[in-house]
Amino acid sequence: MVLPEIGSVHLLLEFVSFAYFGIEVKESRGWLKSAPLSRQLLVDALQNACLGIVTEKGLMYSTQMSTTVILSTMELSTRATSIPPSITLAISAKVKEMKANGEQVYAFGAGEPDFATPEAITNAAIQSLNDGVTHYMPSKGTPEAREAIAKKLREENNIECSESHISINAGAKMSINLALMAIINPNKGEEVIVPTPAWVSYKPMIELAGGVMVDVPSTVESDFKCTPDELEKAITENTKAILINSPSNPCGTMYSPEETRAIAAMLEKYPDVYIISDEIYERLIYTDVEHLSFGAIPEIADRVITINGLSKAFAMTGWRIGYTCSPGNDGAVAKAMNTLQSQINTSITSFTFAAIPVALGLTEEVEKMRQIFATRATLMHELISKWPNVECPKPTGAFYAFPKVSHYYGKTSPGGTLITDAVSFATALLDEASVAVVPGTDFGGCGDEHVRLSFACSEDNITDGVNAACEWLSKFE
Repeated sequence: MVLPEIGSVHLLLEFVSFAYFGIEVKESRGWLKSAPLSRQLLVDALQNACLGIVTEKGLMYSTQMSTTVILSTMELSTRATSIPPSITLAISAKVKEMKANGEQVYAFGAGEPDFATPEAITNAAIQSLNDGVTHYMPSKGTPEAREAIAKKLREENNIECSESHISINAGAKMSINLALMAIINPNKGEEVIVPTPAWVSYKPMIELAGGVMVDVPSTVESDFKCTPDELEKAITENTKAILINSPSNPCGTMYSPEETRAIAAMLEKYPDVYIISDEIYERLIYTDVEHLSFGAIPEIADRVITINGLSKAFAMTGWRIGYTCSPGNDGAVAKAMNTLQSQINTSITSFTFAAIPVALGLTEEVEKMRQIFATRATLMHELISKWPNVECPKPTGAFYAFPKVSHYYGKTSPGGTLITDAVSFATALLDEASVAVVPGTDFGGCGDEHVRLSFACSEDNITDGVNAACEWLSKFE
């Protein structure tokens, strides 16, 4: 039985009957010619008598008492369908498949530490759980957690703030989402300037908030940093904010205090422009250059929205704890974010609040992890420097290297693949050398000339994997 096209998805299915709770339904024994759907999703939907799966054009389902397959004319929102599929997830899925088949894969895609959360942090959450802290919590967070964050920002970042200026959210990603929703008037053409290459989620988050992302490209020659003049040229009457991530994902570089102050001085001329400073990697720095928060610069402090969280430096990615500080106008942005959060997800998980003051009080454990990352950064850079015809700045922050591999575009790989861009490069590298990297395409700017490697993995994995890639590159004609 051949079904008509559903957007770009064309299904060829063969149905076999079986019984489920006494109801005759149909299991797929076929395949999908395009990737957006999976056979298992279809099977799960039918078996659970939900009898439906969402496609980009609507719902496909089987009726409970017949073998008919009906295609609905209902359509999904443009909000949902405008988000492109993740290349990173596709690479990750391929890696899992290869590992499941017993293949050796050197994976450099992970954007999270490979350490366990420090025991003192987990114990605090366990104690809170045992104490019965399992009920609804204030959307803005507990006073103790907010004050611990404000104290950290005052003492470590020189940001003048109080607990009333803090919003605690389900990860820094949610913090950015809520901040954008709090300041952007949807569908009014309001713009957010982002230096690129940049984290892939910025663009869809800006667009989901109803804004427009304006990218300002940087290059490997500039250490992936934009000058004040370059940023200023992008400012228009529609500019609502500028979003800067330092240290940077994917580039692994950071703005110096002098560069940060220069950008701030330029922004003094534009009093209606917010500065969203994503500082999630601020503790992971491998240079003598210190991190300077935009919120510590008095001339612009009232317009700065500082984003941070516990995921990266404390090895807590699964905990989903992010936070925002916005002192301007007596914390108006933070209060707006808390109002939005109260209608979206209420708050973060109740018993994790107790872990926040404990985590922020740790220094020795965090420093040990930073030192390990610093050693790995040096090792990875030394090994990538041996790749023929590849340029890569030494990572000074975060846990990523971002080598330029465009020399190989237009060439044929050792396995016979024509390399045309970062995606085909990464795909061939995985297929032919079992080395998994992230194509830079989705990071914007010059990203398509690069691939990203995470050194949040063992030194053995770094040594063996980066050397395997080097051997593969040496076989290009």
